[in-house]
Amino acid sequence: MKLTIKTLLVLLVAMGLQTNLNAQRFQVPQASSGQTLIQDFGLGKITVTYSRPNTKGRKIFGGLEPYDAVWRTGANSATVIKFTDDVQIEGQNVPAGEYGLFTIPNKSEWTLILNKNPKQWGAYTYKESDDFLRVKIKPKTTKDKTETFTIQFSDVSPTSAKLNLLWENTALEVNLTTSIDAKVMASIAEAMKLDKKPYFQAAQYYFENGKDLNTALTWMNEAEKADPKAPWIKLWKGRIQLKNGDKAGAQASAQAGINLATESKNDEYVRLNTQLLAEAKK
Repeated sequence: MKLTIKTLLVLLVAMGLQTNLNAQRFQVPQASSGQTLIQDFGLGKITVTYSRPNTKGRKIFGGLEPYDAVWRTGANSATVIKFTDDVQIEGQNVPAGEYGLFTIPNKSEWTLILNKNPKQWGAYTYKESDDFLRVKIKPKTTKDKTETFTIQFSDVSPTSAKLNLLWENTALEVNLTTSIDAKVMASIAEAMKLDKKPYFQAAQYYFENGKDLNTALTWMNEAEKADPKAPWIKLWKGRIQLKNGDKAGAQASAQAGINLATESKNDEYVRLNTQLLAEAKK
């Protein structure tokens, strides 16, 4: 059978499509699984993207990953860490941005590195001249073995957190902090110029961050006027009163909160206001 050029082209296209389809159907799992962590921190977020190798019975540090050599801190592409707001790592200022996260393992002391080039495969093209930050951290030996390399956040508060690196029987704990008070106070000042003022949230911030309690109480009273049947407002008003030394006022607020929560069948605020009442009676 004689094939025309048109028929031949159609057959070639069909063969190409079939080959592409077969390639799409052929899938195997990655030897090192990928993970992306997103952690709220301060007024921003921290995102970590990395691959997670397994020990597979191998000796890792001082073996598979030699001491005193730059490590991608994972597998495949170098680990990437992104900050949407300025932070401090081990007390060192780090501007918002995206960085390559590298480490240099050592038995007694590790070096944690933030590199200005986040898009790298492994550490093969790593350049020390691109480093933004280097800090020294003492590793810890763990009793339990971590089979899969793990990065996680712990002890997270509005202004501090720990970034943990865990693999084999080694753990690294990196201290993160951020300064948000000036920004929050400026934000509250601007918000209080608006028609709808955030009295409740502003009073909470003042209470939790050692600000003027009289101002906090004034704002919580305004929140109470706007929503007099809210047991959570009674709770926070009572907390402010108690912290300010007004035990009788705190007891009255807590009891009012218990009554309102009982009426609305809100068990959580019955419990919380009951706890506050007991504290105020001490």
